[in-house]
Formats: sequence, structure tokens, C-alpha cells
Amino acid sequence: MLLAVLGVVLGLAVLTYAADQFVVGAARLATVLRLSTVVIGAVVIGFGTSAPELVVSALAASQGSLDIAVGNIVGSNVANLTLVLGIAALATPIVVHSKVLKREAPLSLLSVIAFAILVQNGLSPVEGTILATLLVISLSIIVISSRREGGDEELGAEVEEFLAGAPPSTGKEVQRTLLGLLGTLGAAQLLVLSASTIATELGLSEGFIGLTVVAIGTSLPELATAVQAARKGETDLIIGNLLGSNLFNSAAVGAVAAFAGAGQVVDPTITGTGVALMVTVAVVATAFMVTGRRVQRTEGAVLLAAYVAVLPLLAG
Repeated sequence: MLLAVLGVVLGLAVLTYAADQFVVGAARLATVLRLSTVVIGAVVIGFGTSAPELVVSALAASQGSLDIAVGNIVGSNVANLTLVLGIAALATPIVVHSKVLKREAPLSLLSVIAFAILVQNGLSPVEGTILATLLVISLSIIVISSRREGGDEELGAEVEEFLAGAPPSTGKEVQRTLLGLLGTLGAAQLLVLSASTIATELGLSEGFIGLTVVAIGTSLPELATAVQAARKGETDLIIGNLLGSNLFNSAAVGAVAAFAGAGQVVDPTITGTGVALMVTVAVVATAFMVTGRRVQRTEGAVLLAAYVAVLPLLAG
């Protein structure tokens, strides 16, 4: 049991660092390939920041633990818009720009609702194809609309952050990307095995472990980014990152889990209480963003309190 706990801690620590290096390397390689800022921000960095959820869920589903995979998606989506957004809003009111409300917010909410509906009868390649199609359509809308508007300041600022420092060296960034990917894969494997062991030893369902321990762990990069951005007053990046994360979790990670874990049954607690909570949180958080175009400290406190209050319900 102690080794399993240490495995979770070590897995999360390595996962966070390795995934960050993977994103940095991939983003810098994208500049070498002369990809546009919009594509790097929306696609490369978007995929990369969801790498922990993607790899963990893919490995868990392929090893017969679809509950951990789906629980991770649902739990991460909930944590992003309650735990992460709540803490960031407590630090400083989060301003929401009109571009986000017109583009990322509807697409993120749509992807969450689509995943919630498709997961009800389990996940299969059919559901995976639908989610993958939704992802492609969403990314196309983001990229095309950003180009029509003459660029996107939020994406541009995010890309500049990842590209800070010396000009990228192809050889160095290839090495960084590959090592980051290998580290992410290894850490994810350790995390899944350790989480499964803890669930067995404590008599808890794998779904509950996925919804809580694994989900919070894979959301740590978003939390660290949000807190850092809040301290710097870069609140325009926080909402975009969180909504983008939920979009990728629901569509990209959901699609991968569907293909890797086809035919497995999902815990009713996840498809019932967990999914209902995920959709409710997405709707409420979006409503907070629309009203006054900002998330106030009091609203952040409500989101944070809601997350703590519902944890016991997820134990099923």
C-alpha cells in the first residue's frame, strides 16, 4: 500500500514535469517548421497541455481500466472549472474577453455535453469517431476564426511564453520532445498501476480513484498555470486554457479512451453522478463567465466549495 501511494506521488511529479517538457519541445519544433502562431497555440499547445489526461486515460483503457480513464476525463473537467478556476478567482477576479465567450466557451460546453451523452452506454469506436470529428470541427473553427480576426492575442501571448529564451535548436528540441514523451508514458504507467492498487487495497472503485486522485493529479499543470497567470494579472489566459483543456479532454481524450477501451462497461456512478456533476459545473461556470464577463471572488468561492461538497457523492 505504501509503495502504491509513493508510486502515485512519483508518477504525478514526473508526469507533470515530463508533460511540460514535451509541450515546450513540440511548440518550439513547430516554430522551426514555420507553423503559424494560431496553429501552435490552438493545436500543438492545446494537445500538449492535455497530454497527462490523454496518456493516462489511453493506458488505463487499454489495460482494462476504462473506469479510471473515463473518471479521469470527468474528474479533470470538473476540477478545471471548480478547483482550478475557484482558486484562481480567489486570487484575483478573472476577466473573460468576448472572443472567449463567442468561440471557446460554446465549443467547450458542447464537447462536454456531447461526451456526457455518448458515454452513457459505454464507449466504442463509433463514439470515438464522433468525438474525434467534433474535435476536428472545433479546432477548425478556432483556427479559421482566429485568422479572420487577424490573429489572436491570447494565443500569441501563450505561444511567446512557451518560446521564451534562446532561439530553438532542432536537435535539442527533438531530444526534449522525445524524452518528454517517454517520461510522460512511463509516469502515466506508474500512476495507473499505483492507482489501481490503491483502489483494490482500500476497497474503492477504480472510477472513484479516477474521478479524484488521478483527475486532480493530471489537472495540476492547469492549476499551476492558472495560479501563476493570476499572480501576474494575465487573467485573459486562464479561461482560455481551462476551456481549451475541457474541450480536449472531452473530445480528444474521450476519443482515445473509446478506441483503446472499446467494449468495457463504465461504472454507473461515473455515468450518473459524475457526468451530471460535470455538465452542471460546465453550465454554471459558463454562466458566471457570461454575467459581467468576469468570474468574481465570491463566484470562485462557490465553485471551490461545490467541489469539496460533492466529493463524498462520487464515492458511490
